[in-house]
Amino acid sequence: IVSQKVSDSLTERAGQFGLILDDISITHLQVAQQEAEKARFLVEKAEQQKKAAIITAEGDAQAAILLAKSFGSAGEGLVELRRIEAAEDIAYQLSKSRNVTYLPQGQNVLLNLPT
Repeated sequence: IVSQKVSDSLTERAGQFGLILDDISITHLQVAQQEAEKARFLVEKAEQQKKAAIITAEGDAQAAILLAKSFGSAGEGLVELRRIEAAEDIAYQLSKSRNVTYLPQGQNVLLNLPT
């Protein structure tokens, strides 16, 4: 209906200038609808990202609570174990490097470990 009205109007207006239009094609009729769908998709995507961030934050909070409880009941043993494992890993990585030739002994150089 709309394209027919536009076609008739253009044909009539072109006729006033002595032009004859054989065919009129209207493209991009759904631009507004496509833009609305794109905007709706972006809003839904943002909402999903918001939900994912909330769920992640809740999980991190629960993990922190569990760690705090376990530290309270079991002490700092796990932290010390992780510190030692990290120091071993760092020493191993440094030992593979050609640029490292000296690691001092008797000093506390890796992660504040007791000697």
